[in-house]
Amino acid sequence: MSGPSPTLILGGFLITPEAYAPMAAAIAAHSHQPVQVVPASRGDWLLTSWSLGWRRLLDRSQALLEGLAAGSPSGKVNLVGHSSGGVMLRLLLGDEPFAGRVYGLRHRVDTLLSLGSPHSAIRGTALRRLVDQRYPGAFFAGSVRYLSVAGAIAPEQLRPRARRLMARSFGAINNDPGSRGDGLVPISSALLAGSEQRLLEGVGHGGWFAERWYGSATVLPQWVPWLAA
Repeated sequence: MSGPSPTLILGGFLITPEAYAPMAAAIAAHSHQPVQVVPASRGDWLLTSWSLGWRRLLDRSQALLEGLAAGSPSGKVNLVGHSSGGVMLRLLLGDEPFAGRVYGLRHRVDTLLSLGSPHSAIRGTALRRLVDQRYPGAFFAGSVRYLSVAGAIAPEQLRPRARRLMARSFGAINNDPGSRGDGLVPISSALLAGSEQRLLEGVGHGGWFAERWYGSATVLPQWVPWLAA
């Protein structure tokens, strides 16, 4: 590698790009490289119940990735995916057709880092299961560095509305409503098999869930430097 890599961020379900502005700024300050967030409206996310909705966001991600790679000192790009975004970005690396597209971009990717992403689930959506069936775990670890970050937060640290959701979400993902996690995704699902892994205590899934989440000012220093370690 000839230098640091720029970064592309794909956010999570129903979360619009402005929520990731502090995250983008922190990564840019650390890497001294451009950082972009994939544009995704709430309407775009509502369409992700179908494969064509995934393809819309993955096509945007591909275009931005290739633009960043063209000006990258390393010739590659770091990918950061929060929640569903971390699962979806795994498809960009593979060679199998998806909704009429073949992405095959692993040669342009330095690192794929996921934040609270539901990589595995007992009752996950068909599209998420497809990702794990085609490219289980750190499938391309020979050419891409995989990093996965999980949060763990006590129920009393969650906002009341999120506290009511936690047990149901954990039960659907790993059949253990009492397990630990970030309020939406249990640790067992967020830590991708075969990846380098980091657990952040007292961190919730998003701002809707808790005051401290992966993109909070006090949490960013716990994982952003790891991106370029």
